[in-house]
Amino acid sequence: MAGNDWINSYLEAILDVDPGLDDKKSSLLLRERGRFSPTRYFVEEVITGFDETDLYRSWIRAAAMRSTQERNTRLENMCWRIWNLARKKKRLEGEEVQRKAKRHIERERGRKEATADMSEDLSEGEKGEAHGEILSHGDGVRGRMPRITSVDVMENWAKQHKEKKLYIVLISLHGLIRGENMELGRDSDTGGQVKYVVELARALGTMPGVYRVDLLTRQVAAPDVDWSYAEPTEMLNPRNSENFMQELGESSGAYIIRIPFGPKHKYIQKELLWPYIPEFVDGALSHIIQMSRVLGEQIGSGNPVWPVAIHGHYADAGDSAALLSGALNVPMVFTGHSLGRDKLEQLLKQGRQSREDINTTYKIMRRIEAEELTLDASEIIITSTRQEIEEQWRLYDGFDPVLERKLRARIKRGVSCHGRFMPRMIVIPPGMEFHHIIPNDGDMDGEEDEKGEDNPAAPDPPIWSEIMRFFSNPRKPMILALARPDPKKNITTLVKAFGECRPLRELANLTLIMGNRDDIDEMSSTNASYLLSIIKLIDKYDLYGQVAYPKHHKQSDVPDIYRLAAKTKGVFINPAFIEPFGLTLIEAAAHGLPIVATKNGGPVDIHRVLDNGLLIDPHDQQSIADALLKLVSDKQLWVRCRQNGLKNIHLFSWPEHCKTYLARITSCRPRQPQWKRSEDGLRSEESDSPGDSLRDIQDLSLKLSLDGDKNESGTLDNSPDIEENAADGKDMLGRNVLTLSKGAIRGAQNESTEKVDKNVSSSKFSSLRKRKHIFVIAVDGDTTSDFLETVKIVVEVSMKENSIGFILSTSMTIYEIHSLLASGGLSPLDFDAFICNSGSEVYYPSSSTGDVAGLPFVLDLDYHSHIEYRWGGEGLRRTLVRWAASINDKKGQEQIVVEDESGSTAHCFAFKVKEPSLIPPFRELRKLMRIQGLRCHVIYCQNGAKINVIPVLASRSQALRYLYVRWGADLSNFVVFVGECGESDYEGLLGGLHKSVILKGVGSTARKLHADRSYPLEDVTPFDSANVVQSEGCNVNDIKQSLEKLGVLKI
Repeated sequence: MAGNDWINSYLEAILDVDPGLDDKKSSLLLRERGRFSPTRYFVEEVITGFDETDLYRSWIRAAAMRSTQERNTRLENMCWRIWNLARKKKRLEGEEVQRKAKRHIERERGRKEATADMSEDLSEGEKGEAHGEILSHGDGVRGRMPRITSVDVMENWAKQHKEKKLYIVLISLHGLIRGENMELGRDSDTGGQVKYVVELARALGTMPGVYRVDLLTRQVAAPDVDWSYAEPTEMLNPRNSENFMQELGESSGAYIIRIPFGPKHKYIQKELLWPYIPEFVDGALSHIIQMSRVLGEQIGSGNPVWPVAIHGHYADAGDSAALLSGALNVPMVFTGHSLGRDKLEQLLKQGRQSREDINTTYKIMRRIEAEELTLDASEIIITSTRQEIEEQWRLYDGFDPVLERKLRARIKRGVSCHGRFMPRMIVIPPGMEFHHIIPNDGDMDGEEDEKGEDNPAAPDPPIWSEIMRFFSNPRKPMILALARPDPKKNITTLVKAFGECRPLRELANLTLIMGNRDDIDEMSSTNASYLLSIIKLIDKYDLYGQVAYPKHHKQSDVPDIYRLAAKTKGVFINPAFIEPFGLTLIEAAAHGLPIVATKNGGPVDIHRVLDNGLLIDPHDQQSIADALLKLVSDKQLWVRCRQNGLKNIHLFSWPEHCKTYLARITSCRPRQPQWKRSEDGLRSEESDSPGDSLRDIQDLSLKLSLDGDKNESGTLDNSPDIEENAADGKDMLGRNVLTLSKGAIRGAQNESTEKVDKNVSSSKFSSLRKRKHIFVIAVDGDTTSDFLETVKIVVEVSMKENSIGFILSTSMTIYEIHSLLASGGLSPLDFDAFICNSGSEVYYPSSSTGDVAGLPFVLDLDYHSHIEYRWGGEGLRRTLVRWAASINDKKGQEQIVVEDESGSTAHCFAFKVKEPSLIPPFRELRKLMRIQGLRCHVIYCQNGAKINVIPVLASRSQALRYLYVRWGADLSNFVVFVGECGESDYEGLLGGLHKSVILKGVGSTARKLHADRSYPLEDVTPFDSANVVQSEGCNVNDIKQSLEKLGVLKI
């Protein structure tokens, strides 16, 4: 039996229920059992249970073997692989159960602590947790969307808003985007989202009060895509010019703006775009600033017209929108379209891949972190359905529906939220253009009767004959499915339901529009494998003459395909396992087609409004067949569903969508660059008069107070009807008044000082825009002496170059920097700026002393107005102190983490760490803060010996963008010096339009800070970029050679 041991494991794990197994011969080898059916086993166990492409290929190779012994040996090996898969699936399921349990405990603990902080003034209205009340802000569509039922109503609405001149920025990065002839279905990145954002931009551009809409995307100049995707600008012409009420201006309307970033001459999938996001942000920032100036000249009386909102679509664009929002200090809006955590859970449930494998394939953890950042930064998150909020967004650390409701109740009562914030979730169904749709009231037979000499009919669209050629009886009702060949679209279950239901096959035909293809072998492996499985099912059930699956169709053909299905009195079906919204359902309804749709996701809300079909369980094959048969056979039901859809479809029109959309985004608390009223705020770079800079300096007044108050803002500042929290009556630092917390200024006594630095060289600030290059020293040295040595070397490299400026960027305080420079014999006046406290403060050198506690520096207070957004203040500090105490209690030793009052400022809470190996990784602390609704950026510094907690949109990289926005310093002129590794914000310093020099051998000990990252640095850093070079060493000659490669210096 030794040679047959594998059979026992195999039988126990898998085959104990196989009906083809002969129990009397169970001790024999598999290859000796004549009654065992490998084909049946493969279909029932492998295809339905695992759907593994590699196993399928192994099966094909095994079945092709002529030698019975060799074939059975291969099948035996496959059995072992399947058994291992079964074990792996069980293990992954067990790990996921444990992970969910841990997450539930963390969520409950965080909610409890947050509630405890606010317990002194809780009301009874805040204590209930009824599910139905959780999403009071995400109301359903019916009854909440006022109808636009006549031209008069629309004109009245237009008169109320025509005085506004709004500038809106939309961002959608991946896929191929153009205004006409969209190649939807070309690949998995060019799908419904592409159509949605283009139509949204087009519709917004025609709305009263909207002057300009920019849709920012990636410029693609690759040989395998059309030349139109390389055009920098494309105007989106309105579909219905008759209702275009907008007054045209020189730059008005809607435009696609293509920003070059990423590999040149190469079209890449969205999972590979992450390293190049900073490059897009810098390019987009330049465009928005330039356009704001242009619009200012046209409609802003000379003052820049900033975007009323920056709206990101999908995680990659959300990450970009958050950075742009922080750099410009304007509101951000986000739409997820699909969410990473939901996709991760679905993939884990399948049991085919581990979390690590999924992350390698989809870069899913980077995507999830981007979505968490959007929760931190967004004023409003727009969803298509309530299901997206209830079942998807609640999976995230940064959104808790229960805590959100408590905060909302406190805001309405004017009670402090103790620094906690939740974004406002708004349900706005996507819109659609209906003016060109004329539902067909005829049928296949009636049309022939109408044809004649007096009433000649228009020729049938070419796509009709392309579909009809598949059918032996083309007059039967058509069941239409329109989806790319993707497993999650669940087309195989539809084909099985159709193939196994004889009455349905006799009554109807099935049409599958599955994207475009030239050769199946040239498709992606997943799509090709799934398409082959569909074709094989068609063959299995002998559905030839009853199923159409054309290879090609144009986007302009889609309305004709709907018309054909309606003409045959057919049905549209969307059987996807989960459908985030279901735009095709609305399109089908607009053409008079009843629908059958999945009960998971957006179709539930669509059906609630339209009441034009049936919902099914996508996993229940019989349910699908029954619903289709019912609609096809019951003509009265078909007519009723058709009429309901046509009657209510206007609720999903683009005017309805845009009207609700504009009402929401214009209700956000306005934010824009603080100095917008300053005459030189964004003056062109040619204007370098000394007076420009002097005026700005004279606006800076410093108020130093020993009893400095810390911000306890607790509002959800995106609430449309709520102003600043009544408990937060402080004048913020953005009003050019600095209030430093106790201990923030060494040696300060009980006195206040108010001084204006009128002795600062007026050219010092304007010099930032005149510098040929600016060297940013952001090296995180292993020791302070190492950092000083690196600073000296970099300064020495360009000693003879007067056109080169210097900026120090570090986690140290301004006092530590001053001491460091003094110890090394360097003067603050040798530098143009200092980015301190991990990017939470920006200082400029001063020729006099006494401005900052006797130090020769001037603090940029406008920068504080930029990073003030959602800063938790004292509520955040108390939570951090409590966390530090829990760490100390848990370890049972001396104080491991202690608050560093001397290193803290109003916008940076610092903690000293005696033993970095005993504290959790930085992502765990950030997660804890998010669970409690506290929005911040957690940075582990100095090899883990220090923790800086700063505002969520503050960082060293964002501070560089601020200098560009504020002073016009060209980002492409920046050269950032970093080590091989660095502090936990290291990844933000690489990438973008600036150039980077990686100093070999510097900062390598900081790698331990990144050992427990959720995604590797290699996934998000553009090491292959021409703007990133690695120096062979940290010495003058090696650095000069690196700068020569970058074209900065000539040796």
